[in-house]
Amino acid sequence: MDPALLAKYDGARVPRYTSYPTAPHFSPNVGHEVYGGWLEALDTAAHAGSLYLHVPFCKEMCWYCGCHTKIVARYEPIGRYLQHIRREIELVAARIPGRLKVRHVHFGGGTPTMTSPADFEALIDHLRRHFDVVEGAEIAVEIDPRTLTEDMTQALGRAGVNRASLGVQDFDAGVQAAVNRIQPREMTERTLEWLRANGIRHVNLDLMYGLPRQSEESVTRSAEIAMAMDPDRLSVFGYAHVPWMKTHQKKIVEAELADSIGRWQQFAAIARTLEGAGYAPIGLDHFAKPTDELAVMQAQGKLRRNFQGYTTDDAEVLLGFGASSIGQMPQGYMQNAVPFDHYAEAIDAGRLATVKGLRLSDEDRLRRAVIERLMCDMAVDVGALAVQHGMPAGHFDEELAGMDDLVADGVAVVEGRRVTVPESARPLMRLPAARFDTYLSTGAGKHSRAV
Repeated sequence: MDPALLAKYDGARVPRYTSYPTAPHFSPNVGHEVYGGWLEALDTAAHAGSLYLHVPFCKEMCWYCGCHTKIVARYEPIGRYLQHIRREIELVAARIPGRLKVRHVHFGGGTPTMTSPADFEALIDHLRRHFDVVEGAEIAVEIDPRTLTEDMTQALGRAGVNRASLGVQDFDAGVQAAVNRIQPREMTERTLEWLRANGIRHVNLDLMYGLPRQSEESVTRSAEIAMAMDPDRLSVFGYAHVPWMKTHQKKIVEAELADSIGRWQQFAAIARTLEGAGYAPIGLDHFAKPTDELAVMQAQGKLRRNFQGYTTDDAEVLLGFGASSIGQMPQGYMQNAVPFDHYAEAIDAGRLATVKGLRLSDEDRLRRAVIERLMCDMAVDVGALAVQHGMPAGHFDEELAGMDDLVADGVAVVEGRRVTVPESARPLMRLPAARFDTYLSTGAGKHSRAV
């Protein structure tokens, strides 16, 4: 990619589009009463669902972290928090008419595996009592290999977990020291041995670029080490340096961060390494074996994107549990209180913890579909999609006419009403997507850099 092009778009801040409209535009207009009404109106015969459980605790802070998490040295806060999640599950399930079928369950964090083995199995049992978790449902857990125990791995297997996402970020000791995440290669290998021995064979590894002290050579070595561990999928995320939002990031030495060209070179080096070994690029930042369901769904034009990133999950109903968790209903989005005490206060009072969200309009749904297809397929026929949504074929003609600069720069190709992102511009795919975002001007400062 042309270095001048990277420099041109270096200052652009655009969403990652795990939803549309994005979370900065949520408002208190969607609170616990609105969410309760949405739950009561849910047609469980027409909709299957997915569940997301947020466990926001870690043993220590990784300085690059952008998640809602809390550092704890004792188990008591975790145990108390799990009691609140179990109560929230009861409150939500009680508002739903009938029994919701569930095909996907995802535990995120934080570090979900900081729960005790007994508490984790009890939580899974609690979910199964209140929802119809179908046979063969994907049950995925995010794992920090630094804190996982063999006992906990055995509990994951007994509970039916069948997919694990391991945080790695980088195998270089110098980079690990610079971000306060010391994780020797042997630790990750041991975790994989435990998982596979307990029947958890679907494994994702997370890598990052743009971290301090990284280089093309170091990220290439990390990608090679990761591939030797034979994961089904790899996520390759760019570090978002936002110390004004995440104050712990101030501990990162900014002079050790690469510029936009360096970041691009690091990503390109990882991509070359993974694709050279046969992994298929998936959207913006994922790679998968060609036989993996993620790659198969992309080839079929059925890949989806939600708050967990690229997914095979097409459910319109995603119920979020825990502090800060975000969910989705056919009517719109909802988010729980972020501060732990506010979340707990709501649950203790017997009410849903939702404090903000967004009610979708028909226009929002259409633009969401356009953005999702661009993010998943790198191409979309906006005219055909508009017609499918009951709008005129020329609904987006103004947006198409306004993409001349992206077309001239090779970031987009416009043919009639079809927009395509060239392979060479894959890392910049969020820029064409953002041209269909009518909310962006009021929240641009809250998003990550485009490069």
